[in-house]
Amino acid sequence: MADSISAAVAEAHSSEWAFVLAATARVAADLDLAEDCVQDAYAKALVHWREQGVPRRPGAWLTTVATRRALELRRRADVAHRKLPLLMPDPVDDDFAAEVFPDDRLRLVFTCCHPALAQEAQIALTLRLVCGLSSAEIARAFLVKEATMQARITRAKHKISRSGIPYRIPRRAELPERIDAVLDVVHLVYTAGHTAADGAGLTRPDLARRGIDLARMMRLLLPDSGEAAGLLALLLLTEARQAARVDGAGQLVLMEDQDRSLWDRELIGEGLALVQEALSRSVGRFVLMAAIAAVHAEAERWEDTDWAEILGLYDVLLARWPSPVVALNRVVALSYVAGPEVALAELADDPALATYPYLASTRGELLWRTGRMEEARAAYEEALAFTSNAVEAEFLQRRITRGA
Repeated sequence: MADSISAAVAEAHSSEWAFVLAATARVAADLDLAEDCVQDAYAKALVHWREQGVPRRPGAWLTTVATRRALELRRRADVAHRKLPLLMPDPVDDDFAAEVFPDDRLRLVFTCCHPALAQEAQIALTLRLVCGLSSAEIARAFLVKEATMQARITRAKHKISRSGIPYRIPRRAELPERIDAVLDVVHLVYTAGHTAADGAGLTRPDLARRGIDLARMMRLLLPDSGEAAGLLALLLLTEARQAARVDGAGQLVLMEDQDRSLWDRELIGEGLALVQEALSRSVGRFVLMAAIAAVHAEAERWEDTDWAEILGLYDVLLARWPSPVVALNRVVALSYVAGPEVALAELADDPALATYPYLASTRGELLWRTGRMEEARAAYEEALAFTSNAVEAEFLQRRITRGA
């Protein structure tokens, strides 16, 4: 019985944390107070649910307990004089928000991803407040000390107070830009898990899973957003290849050599359906990136990949969202349409990618395909110098010694 109750509380933490905290923060007007009350509610659940059984709606039970505690504490103290960050209410456009976005979680997400905060602070706050990760868990994910991450989160909360960042849905005119910023943070969370910046493993699965959870939440909260659907599609189609990215020995496997029978067809099916839906609503950055991932997912073999279509999609993406990374990926697609020599001629040494290992590794691949082995090895060595992920570093080392 005890184990089943613990499991029920853990499940409620995973599925309901953001909902409970968002509602409590609105009552508490204080992020730290709201967190304390929500954590207290989960602690109470371990006791009460063991005695009375798991409620039919665990999230509602937790929200009631947490908000009551917040109101009780606010009555005991003059909250306006506390030294904790306060959430500023903002009644402007509140009717619009309540009508179009009735879920309080969006208030929490937009507060965490406010443009007044540095992007690293946005990511940390999102993982802490929306996902419910501890400071220690976030610190491990980004390879920093727990004290450093805790300080980062605390500074972000205090900036919310000092800057008067309101706890609200953005106004109508602000919404498109603010949604893009939120989706950027979600994408960065997943990307940090899909390929770890450092460490012995290729991925950080928990962080990737959190990114997908956040994308699903944004899709639920913004059902009419083509970009939210596109982002979720992109993450699902990317995640579908996860099992084939390393072999039995833990070595990196490029997409062209992957065993596609290991690709998750359920995720691919869901992702492809979302791409179709997203394309009917918008042709934004994440929708185009998802469409590119869909072309890869639909190819039963590497040789069946429609590179001309991928190149065309990259052309549109580059025109709408100029980026050195997009330009680099377009060069890869070009190499399979026009040949590696043509692609090499278009490969630019953008200063923004000076320490980006995939620029050098791409040059190495193109040089190798043109038969310029020694130059290719030099490019791989340059890429290796900027690579901290052990699995990718080992792959580059194998490239350096290939054919030697």
